Amino acid sequence: MSTRHIAPDSQRWKALLFISIAQLMVVLDGAVMNIALPSAQQALHFTDGSRQWVVTAYGLAFGGLLLVGGRVGDMVGRKRVFLFALAGFAIASAIGGVAVNGGMLLIARALQGVFAALLAPAALSLLSLSFTQPRERAKAFGVFAAVSIAGGAVGLIAGGLLTEYLNWRFAMFILVPIAVIGILGAMATVHDNGERHRSRLDIPGVLLASLGFVGLVYGFSAAESHGWSAPLTIGSFVVGVLLLAAFVVVESRVRAPLLPLRVLNERNRAAAYLSVAFALVSMFGMFLLLSYYFQQVKGWSPVMAGLAFMPMAVLQAFGATQVGARLAHRIAPRPIMVGGYLVGAVGLVLLALLDADSGFLEIAIAEAVIGIGIGTAFTPAMSMSTHGVDPKDVGVASATISSSQQVGGSIGVALLNTVATSSAASYVVTHGGTAATIQVRNQALMHGYSAAYWLATAFVVAAALVSAILVNAGAPKHLPTSAADDGARDAVPVPVH
Repeated sequence: MSTRHIAPDSQRWKALLFISIAQLMVVLDGAVMNIALPSAQQALHFTDGSRQWVVTAYGLAFGGLLLVGGRVGDMVGRKRVFLFALAGFAIASAIGGVAVNGGMLLIARALQGVFAALLAPAALSLLSLSFTQPRERAKAFGVFAAVSIAGGAVGLIAGGLLTEYLNWRFAMFILVPIAVIGILGAMATVHDNGERHRSRLDIPGVLLASLGFVGLVYGFSAAESHGWSAPLTIGSFVVGVLLLAAFVVVESRVRAPLLPLRVLNERNRAAAYLSVAFALVSMFGMFLLLSYYFQQVKGWSPVMAGLAFMPMAVLQAFGATQVGARLAHRIAPRPIMVGGYLVGAVGLVLLALLDADSGFLEIAIAEAVIGIGIGTAFTPAMSMSTHGVDPKDVGVASATISSSQQVGGSIGVALLNTVATSSAASYVVTHGGTAATIQVRNQALMHGYSAAYWLATAFVVAAALVSAILVNAGAPKHLPTSAADDGARDAVPVPVH
């Protein structure tokens, strides 16, 4: 067996459009539903206790099955899985849109999570295999990173508009035509390399990984609603960690592991996984707290609150496509990642310094600084998630970066929301208790948000430190000749039979 690089495909830029549409759909779904959820609860008459499960069901299915989804793509073909997942996601979204009760909506959300777990790693795998030239790869991953990180803000805007001017059901229905467009476009433009990793699916690994991730994700969801010291929270974490530890042991011993440990052993990929997870702790938690700030403290409508995220969304896209992508094919990834994360940390500090009377210009500047910093850093990070990986492992490597995003986001929402809530409650107790005025309550909220933003800053600084210590890939000066090269392995070698 010899190796060569995939020849440039005239359809690859069109393929990028439809791959990005699929990624947008996955990211959009969670954010749109968060805004639409209060209206859905009122219409379908489900309880507050059931409400969190509409959000959690998606996260549990998505996070728990990502590694399985990545390996299935490696085994049966990424394009085939990509198209199947898009169709399944469309059907699940339609079921949610016509839901007649909370149970039906819950099932639809869980199904969306299942198909998202197949879709996300397939999309990143196809992108990695389609773009091997360093310059084009940087541009492609810039676009993909922009969609991945700006999709949350776009979802908040779309959710507000759809809920206020149409109906909460359109938060689900809107995903159907997006999926159909993705299917029709991908059929003609997206191409797999044809390689299949024909091996038996690692069933013990599937069970341990899926249940371990479910335990972790559920633990963070329980922490948000029951508190960090609740037996349910602690038990979920303990079970999740033990199952994942057992998973690592099993993977080191079986002949055809679900997650070959060689995928984790390469330091640049490890840096990508860790730094993205740390950064998303900050980003997901920050989205939630800013949404509360806009609506509870500033008194803005859902539409206005959604539109207030525009400076961040626009600058994230600019940072990823114009700054990160342009630098990524000229210089080594480490200074781009470290610099981008540190700029993002400066923006979070600016958020921590806001008060109840801060004007939109101050808010917009903080958002813009965060957006351009994180957008810039994520371009090389997403590209390195499949850095030098064997083609047969591209799917599972892609699933691992998606798992980093999912777990990081779950930690961020639970951790930052808990810190903000507890800090605000302590402030009220020491400044008037139950008799506190509206002004004091707003000050308490800002005190809580500030504490959470300082913690978010620490996580982004941690992402910068991980990048500074672990990343050692060189500048992509030329195409490597072998998958074993230790330099800038920006292309993925493809076996020729």
